[in-house]
Amino acid sequence: MIKRSHPNPKFPQFGLPNTLHSSNPLYFIMRWGLRVVLPAFWKARVYGRHNEPSEGGVVYISNHQSFLDPMLVGFGLVRPMSYMARDSLFRVPGMGQLMAALNAFPVKRGKADTGALKEAMRRIKAGGQVLVFAEGTRTQDGKIAPFLPGVALLAQRAAKWIVPVVVDGAYEAWPRNKALPKTGDITVSFGKAIPKEDISQFKSGEMVEHLRQIMIQMQAEMRQEAGRPALQYD
Repeated sequence: MIKRSHPNPKFPQFGLPNTLHSSNPLYFIMRWGLRVVLPAFWKARVYGRHNEPSEGGVVYISNHQSFLDPMLVGFGLVRPMSYMARDSLFRVPGMGQLMAALNAFPVKRGKADTGALKEAMRRIKAGGQVLVFAEGTRTQDGKIAPFLPGVALLAQRAAKWIVPVVVDGAYEAWPRNKALPKTGDITVSFGKAIPKEDISQFKSGEMVEHLRQIMIQMQAEMRQEAGRPALQYD
């Protein structure tokens, strides 16, 4: 499954369907630039692109290994992506305008940010795609940590589809205790899109743990495929 890497055949060969959430030209220019730059520094491989839904609001639930993750998740998709980014970045002169142009919006770290959740839900209900790093912060050891409870709110109330995403190898390339990245192999895998009807059958706590177990299994398969040692979970 993870060896397949082609877009959803429902997408047109050129352009996007008119029904999809639109984005600005800068976003697409930057994404095409990343498709050139990222492979120049890292052996970046993206699998499961056919699992990107062709319509409807989508929440992508991803693990968080490094600062590279937002770029890694977004650059292989067809539809534009929206991102949550910590609010302090928007206070840097010029940075806030750039991040807003790239579909990012601020979120306060360390506490429940109802404003950020409402903005995410607004974008999803409008037919957009939003990336959520479910652990809330970068991993300490490469493992997928327990998820924040707000993930269930977005997935069960707003999204038509939930897509689990796993980034692996980015922790080795740029762990949180290192100031600069190094070269290496990085893999991104998109799991099968889960319809809202299936997610709504779970209680909130059960749903986030169900998604986490799917992603842990995806990570194990990815690491085996890449020849990396398995990570041991309790």
